[in-house]
Amino acid sequence: MAPKPLPISSSSSPLSTSLFPFRHHLVVNPNPSLLKFPPPKPTFFVTICKFGMESQFQTRRQEPNPSSSQMHNYPDTEPEPHGSGAAAPTRGERFLERHQSLSASTMLLPESKKKKKKKKDKDKVSKVSSVLPSCYGCGAPLQTSETDAPGYVDPDTYELKKKHRQLRTVLCGRCRLLSHGHMITAVGGNGGYSGGEQFISAEELREKLSHLRNEKALIIKLVDIADFNGSFVARVRDLTGANPIILVVTKVDLLPKGTDLNCVGDWVVEATVKKKLNVLSVHLTSSKSLVGIAGVVSEIQKEKKGRDVYILGSANVGKSAFINALLRMLSYKDPVAAAARKYKPIQSAVPGTTLGPIQIDAFLGGGKLYDTPGVHLHHRQAAVVHAEDLPSLAPQSQLRGQTLPSISNPVGSNDLNGFSIFWGGLVRIDVIKVLPETCLTFYGPKALKLHIVATEEADEFYRKEVGGLLIPPSGKQKANDWMGLETRRELQIEHEDVNRPACDVAISGLGWISVEPFNKSLSTADKVVEKIGEQLVLAVHVPKPVEIFVRSPIPVGKAGAGWYEFRELTEKEEGLRPKWYF
Repeated sequence: MAPKPLPISSSSSPLSTSLFPFRHHLVVNPNPSLLKFPPPKPTFFVTICKFGMESQFQTRRQEPNPSSSQMHNYPDTEPEPHGSGAAAPTRGERFLERHQSLSASTMLLPESKKKKKKKKDKDKVSKVSSVLPSCYGCGAPLQTSETDAPGYVDPDTYELKKKHRQLRTVLCGRCRLLSHGHMITAVGGNGGYSGGEQFISAEELREKLSHLRNEKALIIKLVDIADFNGSFVARVRDLTGANPIILVVTKVDLLPKGTDLNCVGDWVVEATVKKKLNVLSVHLTSSKSLVGIAGVVSEIQKEKKGRDVYILGSANVGKSAFINALLRMLSYKDPVAAAARKYKPIQSAVPGTTLGPIQIDAFLGGGKLYDTPGVHLHHRQAAVVHAEDLPSLAPQSQLRGQTLPSISNPVGSNDLNGFSIFWGGLVRIDVIKVLPETCLTFYGPKALKLHIVATEEADEFYRKEVGGLLIPPSGKQKANDWMGLETRRELQIEHEDVNRPACDVAISGLGWISVEPFNKSLSTADKVVEKIGEQLVLAVHVPKPVEIFVRSPIPVGKAGAGWYEFRELTEKEEGLRPKWYF
């Protein structure tokens, strides 16, 4: 294209007619070295050429060169664009510069790829069940080599399902047996009970949950109301990080008849605040009767915000049953959840039924629901009892307290001092010092019977009757391998209020014992006033790893609503306490 004349208007400058009579013949050359001007004052022509050249280059490139104005000392002109003039880089220099930058970047790429590879490997380890085809019932990776191991599938079935891309609809052999009532354990290392050839340790189960610390997720933490202290996973923040938590209390339908859930809900919130666990809300639920499930669904939809939802809790707390109830409630309005109900996690009384994260498409608006392996707690009774005795630890119907001494007995024979009470073959309580009016009420599975003998005869009685009259363990063969009641803890119990129990003695994984110093049916007002403040002393024997908790009494039954008192809260405490629903 031919160069255009420099557009200089006669009205734009008073010097245009006198100094520049050749303005209509001046053209702009993009190369300053080729410009030749004959005027008497070359400084003006350099300025004009610079002006014309600058306007020409401004249409091409807007990047200024700050060194140009400093070199020529032109305070009133703009700097020359980068890459112009005689010192502009040649094509070879530009190619060399580009080649050097590319070689530098290739040296950095392997290091960045290694970091990405490590991160991907970590994600693969933490989410192996979501990548590999796994059993939809327990989350174990599918395999065709070890028949006794979790995740085993017949090779022909595996190939057929793989061919039709239906591996997500496969149930492993272990889950089929569990669904028919067989007790097949797969978690070892803490209880010594039998299982398949391939054990999965409790540490491995915890490792599968460790990735939650680094993910943005909504955590649904489950706690069993019949074993509140034993099923409450300690240091849960080590697993969940800073993710928000919704606390769901399961199996409230097992509480004794006449229980006021308003009192129980307040008791749960008080216990949660003492554990310094910051939760969004507390829900009392029953997966069997669907009590409280609608409230959990509403809270999840409110707080999910596109995140994945993880169901977290200890082994046998009822996670799979809760997920089934959750899917049932969601399916009324969500077709995705309705389709997910066809392939739902398996339910069983065996600890460690779920062996890997199970991904469930439960939400229409995005985000996944994950059933996670139960956190195996070594301090619960389920960790020491043989697999065949596990069903006896799970209450199947509403709890009914067994009280000793019986209120129907005469007043003169109510003194428990000097006696030992056996709760099946798992707990022994020596009554060292109590009041004649003291009652002990046992809340737990009906399969565990109470037996009372003199303390001096308790050791011999246990050796003879364990495995027979005192079960679990059931059978003499299992009793021979039984470790016995090796842990002894002496409890000194204070009491001040005559209208309520002094405390609960909770046995991890089993139930609790309500200690009532003054039973109104066995005492008179004069005796009560005289003996307020006297200390009660009990000695509790349990298997070695099992823990014993002394807690404030839970208000159950009709009597619980009568003596429970709601604590007055300050405005600050009211704002910090989580709300609870049922």
